Amino acid sequence: MAACIKRVAEAGQGGLIPVRRTLAFLALTLATPAIAQGWQCEVPPQISVPALPEPDAPPRVTPITGYTLAASWSPEFCRTRKADARHATQCSGKQGRFGFVLHGLWPDGRNGKYPQYCPSRRLPDAQTLRRNFCTTPSADLMMHEWVKHGTCMSADPAAYFDKGRTLFQTLQFPDMARLSRTEGLDAGKVRQAMALANPRLKPEMFRLLVGRNGWLREVHVCYSRTFKPMRCPTGSGPANTVPVKIWRSF
Repeated sequence: MAACIKRVAEAGQGGLIPVRRTLAFLALTLATPAIAQGWQCEVPPQISVPALPEPDAPPRVTPITGYTLAASWSPEFCRTRKADARHATQCSGKQGRFGFVLHGLWPDGRNGKYPQYCPSRRLPDAQTLRRNFCTTPSADLMMHEWVKHGTCMSADPAAYFDKGRTLFQTLQFPDMARLSRTEGLDAGKVRQAMALANPRLKPEMFRLLVGRNGWLREVHVCYSRTFKPMRCPTGSGPANTVPVKIWRSF
C-alpha cells in the first residue's frame, strides 16, 4: 500500500495524475486476497482424467523467449455458459463462485510463433487435477493446457501446474465489482488498477483481452525466460482510451 501511495504521489508531482483523485481510485479498486482469485470453491469428490483433446494446430517446437500467465474473468466467461454441461464445474455454481481463474501458463516464442503440442508421454493424474482445481476449475481445460503448452515447458505435468498456480497466487486483483462501476472505465484504468494492486508490476506488464462488444475477458501478465515480470513484448492490448466493461454476477 505504501509503495502504491508513493508512486501516486510521484506521478502527481509531475501534474499528470491528480493525487487526490488517484488515491480515491486506489481505495476503490484495491482488493483483499479473498476477492483476488475466487470467492468460493469446493473440489468435487471425484475428478476423472479427461481424454486427450484433439490438437487445434500442428506441433511446433521452437525456443522459448518468455511466458504469458493468462487469467480469465470467470463471470464474463460463464454468463452465457451456466447451462452448458461442458463447463458445469466452473459455471453451474455447484462447485463454487469464481472471480479470476487461471486459464493457463503459456510459453512464448519469436514473432508470435510459440511452441505448442510438444511430444510427451505423460499426462496429469487425478491428484494433480484436484490440487489445481480451485485455480483452474475445469479438468478438460487443464488437460488442454498441459497438452498444448505444458508439454513444451516441462517433462512433469505436476511441475507445470505448480508453476502456474504459484505465479497466479502471487497476484492480487482489484475489487472488480467496484472497478466495473468506475465512470469512464477504459483499458488504461484497468491496467492502472492492476498495477496499483501489484506494486512490483507496471501497467505495461499487463495485456488485456477484450471482446468485440467491449467486455473484459482476460488479463495476461508477461514474464521473461527467468519468470521476471516484464513489459509485454507484443503490446498490452487495447489502447488506454478504449472503453472497457466488466460483467459482474454479484
